[in-house]
Amino acid sequence: MSVITARSSRRTAGPLFVAPFLLLFVLLFLAPLGYAAYLSLFEHKLIGGTTFVGLDNYVTAVKDPQLIHGVLRVATFFLIQVPVMLVLALLFALALDSGLVRLARVVRLGIFVPYAVPSVVASLMWGYLYGPDYGPFAQLSKALHVPVPHFLSSGWMLGSLANIVTWEFVGYNMIILYAALRAIPHELYEAAEVDGAGAWRIAWSIKLPALRPALMLTLVFSVIGSFQLFNEPNLLQRLAPAVIDSAYTANLYAYSLAFISQQINYAAAVSFLLGLVIVIVSYAVLLTVNRRRTS
Repeated sequence: MSVITARSSRRTAGPLFVAPFLLLFVLLFLAPLGYAAYLSLFEHKLIGGTTFVGLDNYVTAVKDPQLIHGVLRVATFFLIQVPVMLVLALLFALALDSGLVRLARVVRLGIFVPYAVPSVVASLMWGYLYGPDYGPFAQLSKALHVPVPHFLSSGWMLGSLANIVTWEFVGYNMIILYAALRAIPHELYEAAEVDGAGAWRIAWSIKLPALRPALMLTLVFSVIGSFQLFNEPNLLQRLAPAVIDSAYTANLYAYSLAFISQQINYAAAVSFLLGLVIVIVSYAVLLTVNRRRTS
């Protein structure tokens, strides 16, 4: 009888441990997601109240030029910002792993600290630095009698946003890559040194191939983060309202629809389409990398 009781308790132990997570997952993720999907199928009108419209909101969103321009803008942002950020993170990780950097712990902490700064604070800080009248760059340009850089102009804005996000997330990606480098067995380095391989050869033939899974992880995270760009343009909009409108990014457009225009049903449909775009782009990135690896 005791053996049967022990076996039954073991069988129930797993579900009991998982139950709190599943409960929170359903309440905080699946339930709001299902409710948003439900809202996206309706439309609220001043005359007639809320009516069921099926997929009409999605059809309207697919043809919405503001949403399309916002998605294309963040796609351009992704193509500009992510390669620069990941290359910097890779270089910093390789430099720290080489053991040639003095005060490596201090340097590693210094690179990682910007990630600990909230994005709101980072945007406000860089917004002050970008200021065309009171910012330090503007003051320095005036003191040197050179043209003031227009960081908040329409031509520079995307690069200015990319600079903020890069400053914030280089350290985060560096830590992921550095942890992957530290997990490489030292026997591989010793065998390469016996064969006469130098530091550059070891980095190219051992470290970089071992970093592919970590690089893939950071790339997928970057896809998600790029298409969800919100805090930085939302705060810089106060400084450059003529450049950043309510549809500058797709996420900002969904927020404006829901909380400013009170078009909650349409905003839910836009949000679901944005999530679908993120899934498609992430899958395309994974498929492309896997094909290159197998070819």
